[in-house]
Amino acid sequence: MEAAIILVFVIGYLAITLEHNLKIDKLIPALVMMAISWALIALGLESFSQWFDSEAYSLVEGFVGLSSEGKMVLMEESLLHHLGKTSEILVFLLGAMTIVEIIDYFDGFSTIKDFVKTKKKTKILWIFSILAFFLSAIIDNLTATIVLISILQKIVKDRDVRIWYAGLIIIAANAGGAWSPIGDVTTTMLWIGKKVSTGYLIGYLFVPSFLSMAVPAFIASFLPVFKGNLEIEEEVKEKKKSKFSGTMLYLGLGAIVFVPIFKMVTHLPPYMGMMLSLGVVAVFAEIYSSSKFSMTDTDFEESDAHAHHSPVHSSLSKIELPSILFFLGILMAVAALESLGILFGFAESLKETLPMLGTELHHAGVSDLVMLLLGVGSAVIDNVPLVAASLGMFSEPIDNELWHFVAFSAGTGGSMLIIGSAAGVVAMGMEKIDFFWYLKKISWLAAIGFLVGSAAFMVTRTLF
Repeated sequence: MEAAIILVFVIGYLAITLEHNLKIDKLIPALVMMAISWALIALGLESFSQWFDSEAYSLVEGFVGLSSEGKMVLMEESLLHHLGKTSEILVFLLGAMTIVEIIDYFDGFSTIKDFVKTKKKTKILWIFSILAFFLSAIIDNLTATIVLISILQKIVKDRDVRIWYAGLIIIAANAGGAWSPIGDVTTTMLWIGKKVSTGYLIGYLFVPSFLSMAVPAFIASFLPVFKGNLEIEEEVKEKKKSKFSGTMLYLGLGAIVFVPIFKMVTHLPPYMGMMLSLGVVAVFAEIYSSSKFSMTDTDFEESDAHAHHSPVHSSLSKIELPSILFFLGILMAVAALESLGILFGFAESLKETLPMLGTELHHAGVSDLVMLLLGVGSAVIDNVPLVAASLGMFSEPIDNELWHFVAFSAGTGGSMLIIGSAAGVVAMGMEKIDFFWYLKKISWLAAIGFLVGSAAFMVTRTLF
């Protein structure tokens, strides 16, 4: 039965990558893969020899000896646990997307667009890469990608050029998320699990992460697509801008930045802070909307959506729900593999095959190779279950260099494939980026950044 579940995952994964060839939206195979995987688990529950407890990051003792009812209860608890963790991400994502759409409703991103005075493609590349790097460390790589691609859509009208920028934003956002405890789901897991502390995480990973962003951006600046200037469409200026655009931009971004502060103060999950931020932004949006559309300026045209709906209703109607459902399918399908202990078993087999693992880790060698393989694995599968498996595998103390290498590899390695990170999945949905286009055009840049950053980490870890 395990072989059947792995086969379903592989077929579903291939269907997602061949989306444009099959002419089937990627969310369909993701949802089907999720449902069939869990159905097979339910039907073959008696035949499984092990079960992975994601909360304890270890295999359940005495699973084989449990009764049928006991195994069913354990499966339902695991399913609820994974759905809960996935829903935390999805609700967080919904809140962030809605805030971004409310900002856009008031033409807020035109304020940043006005700041970008240059038309030179290479300068815009560096501006967005550096913005993504630091913004993702503050508001997490997922939200930073949403915000920056939304701004990018206002500045770069040619989609063929824009998806190149989006690819570099994914690399920069994942690099920025790796050195901050709130920048990526995996670093947050390690931080909450008391494996890394904020000071050492920044000390170990800031330089390697910066190089993972800067080296690909530097190489990309010599590519033909980034030569010359952007063509700016002047006709956009004919539309009157809302007088509240700047206010809503700063309010919206400030509300997103408030989320990690709320988490640190209350210790509640990030989605709670995001819902509070959304509520505050929505209140101001409702107040400002009546002022926005009662202006006597006859040059301002209000659309039907603006005239008949509140800003919140209008913004919610524009959210990319297919991306949300795709994310649900992917994460829950991976959770099925995780629950059966398949990923954990793979990690254990690595440990047995490579006995040097767990010896003195500062000696370069096989242990470094395993961490590099973890980075590649996070691109192919998903970094969350791989980090979860590593938490159960290793017993090194807090701030051991192993944990920081895990954080770096899992965070930046996901950039090598577009479906290897949350930032990539969101960008794929927002810009309809083809899997194979990304593989041909961007993956090699991400791989170079990952290898350079890894080499830099091997140097910086000797300083601590």
